[in-house]
This record gives sequence, C-alpha cells and structure tokens, in this order.
Amino acid sequence: MEIFMSVLIGILFASAVYLMLSKSLLRIIIGTGILSHGAHLTLLTMAGLGDGMVPLLGEHADKYVDPLPQALILTAIVISFGVTAFSLVLAYRAYQELGTDNIDEMRGTE
Repeated sequence: MEIFMSVLIGILFASAVYLMLSKSLLRIIIGTGILSHGAHLTLLTMAGLGDGMVPLLGEHADKYVDPLPQALILTAIVISFGVTAFSLVLAYRAYQELGTDNIDEMRGTE
C-alpha cells in the first residue's frame, strides 16, 4: 500500500509543479491546492498505514494507531483551505481590476 501511495504522491507533486509553472493565475492556485494534498498524503504515508484500534481508554487491543499525524493533517487541511480561499479572492479582485489572469500581462511585460 505504501508503494501505491508513493506513486500517487509523485503524480500529485508532478501535476502540481506543472500547473504552478503556467502563466494563468487560476492554474497556479489549483496547483498549490494539489501540492498541499500531496503533502498531506506524504505526512499520512510517512506515519505508517498500519491497521490498529482507535486509541480510546476503554478499548484493549494489541496495536493502536497514532493520532498525532491525523491531527497534524487536519490542521494542515484547514490552513490550506484558508490560504486557497484567500488566494481565490485575491485573484478574482486582480481580474476585476486588470481584466486578465495572465501573469505576464499583469506585470506589463507582454
């Protein structure tokens, strides 16, 4: 399972870099969102994909799952959602003012 997740993470990172290197502001924002999803899967995979019981006090099991990586990923998801929402609002406002989402046209070089 870790090999499949590693391949999926590589595909996510590659597509995110491809999108972030484009000239469209919307594609850059989508690329950063995909990059954050790849980072979340990386954290989850590095913590281990083993099976075990939920770490509750009343439960008695041989193996327990570590809840810390899941808490970190949940926090990272909330932060990346906030950054993505702010970036989309900023891009929309820039499109209203400048009439384009092309980075070169925003700079005035094209």
